[in-house]
Amino acid sequence: MREIVHLQAGQCGNQIGAKFWEVISDEHGIDPTGTYHGDSDLQLERINVYYNEASGGKYVPRAVLVDLEPGTMDSVRSGPFGQIFRPDNFVFGQSGAGNNWAKGFAPLTSRGSQQYRSLTVPELTQQMFDSKNMMAACDPRHGRYLTVAAIFRGRMSMKEVDEQMLNVQNKNSSYFVEWIPNNVKTAVCDIPPRGLKMAATFIGNSTAIQELFKRISEQFTAMFRRKAFLHWYTGEGMDEMEFTEAESNMNDLVSEYQQYQDATAEEEGEFEEEGEEDLA
Repeated sequence: MREIVHLQAGQCGNQIGAKFWEVISDEHGIDPTGTYHGDSDLQLERINVYYNEASGGKYVPRAVLVDLEPGTMDSVRSGPFGQIFRPDNFVFGQSGAGNNWAKGFAPLTSRGSQQYRSLTVPELTQQMFDSKNMMAACDPRHGRYLTVAAIFRGRMSMKEVDEQMLNVQNKNSSYFVEWIPNNVKTAVCDIPPRGLKMAATFIGNSTAIQELFKRISEQFTAMFRRKAFLHWYTGEGMDEMEFTEAESNMNDLVSEYQQYQDATAEEEGEFEEEGEEDLA
């Protein structure tokens, strides 16, 4: 059976990770002490993916928690499921970065509307592809999807899910590259997240992400021109050329995404033939 080692780092990563373990433990019927109190064999069927079974029938998360300072670790330990982790899986230093952080939250349906609004597979599918619900600040309508993965959770028909996903692809075919066949992966898990009847997670590799990279590059260039904050990095042993190289790599990434966005099935075939000739 596949085993996953869960790694959570930094203040944001550990705060999200703590909630993740709280939710997944509830789904598997694991209480804060690591004891199973579930009511379904399904809860134990894949429990070894994320948990190790220790002595006394206790289940311990296969997790490593990392941060530069101990404050977040103390918060996790004092939280609802803080005692479920192995103590030696906490790895932390004594001084934090303080000025590098990120956090995102975007509910598909507001909690207040759930009382009178019935969530359906078509609505979930529609909202998944809505740019307002994307965690990355870019509009997928400005690019094309290379690959897509959609994970639905809750009791629903696999047939209906497949039909809705196919319907989206057919109606919006120009937003999907044609030279990658079968580039949409769909999965359904019968067990919904805690507090919800159904939910969906969407991961898409879209060429529109270059919008975000361009903004980062412009902001970086403006700061790097003034050498803003540069001394913090050179003081730790980094070289100024590393920043110039990173900027070049970012620009190359933008160009590559644009190339994929403009490519057609015929051009992709030519690329493959050229690659085969080079190998020969």
